[in-house]
Amino acid sequence: MNRQKTYNIIAVISTLGILAWMVTDYFGGMFIYLLSYGLIIIPIIILYIVSFGDTVISLTKRGFKQNKIKVIFHGLVILTIILTNILQSDLLKSKRILTATLKDDQFYYTLVFRENGSCENQVSGIFGFQEVFHGKYRFKGDTIIFSKKPYENNFIHDTLLINRKEKAIFIHKDKEGNFSATKEWLNHFEIQ
Repeated sequence: MNRQKTYNIIAVISTLGILAWMVTDYFGGMFIYLLSYGLIIIPIIILYIVSFGDTVISLTKRGFKQNKIKVIFHGLVILTIILTNILQSDLLKSKRILTATLKDDQFYYTLVFRENGSCENQVSGIFGFQEVFHGKYRFKGDTIIFSKKPYENNFIHDTLLINRKEKAIFIHKDKEGNFSATKEWLNHFEIQ
């Protein structure tokens, strides 16, 4: 096998490896998988860097025609990064009307309420852990009522209280069913 085919194979394998690692960001975070599968991922990263460097050097010396496969596969990674960032940004989503964050010792929970009645609960944790839950809501006075809760369990109830004076969204009710409107640890989201 000649040298050009070898570099093409390395470009294809390392690009597919990088793309597979990038997909893990949707399943908890790339850094967590790097720690778990470092013996597999680190050689792929090194191969990709070497292959990318070889592609740039070879492209300047021999042109596009002889490096077509490498340029296409490396371009695929760059295109994937750009598209992922566009999709995760607010560019294609409805306008934010309210954002609030609850911070505990391991996670940040960020509630994002949008004009179109959709909301997101963006959960961020240690080692790059990320997960997003989607829901639907409506405002009724100073209350937020979820028709679809942005969480899997009862951590966020179906009704929340907005206190704009305190810049908080309260999540817990007392025994009588009234919201506890005193700021305490883990009982409110801070409005940003």
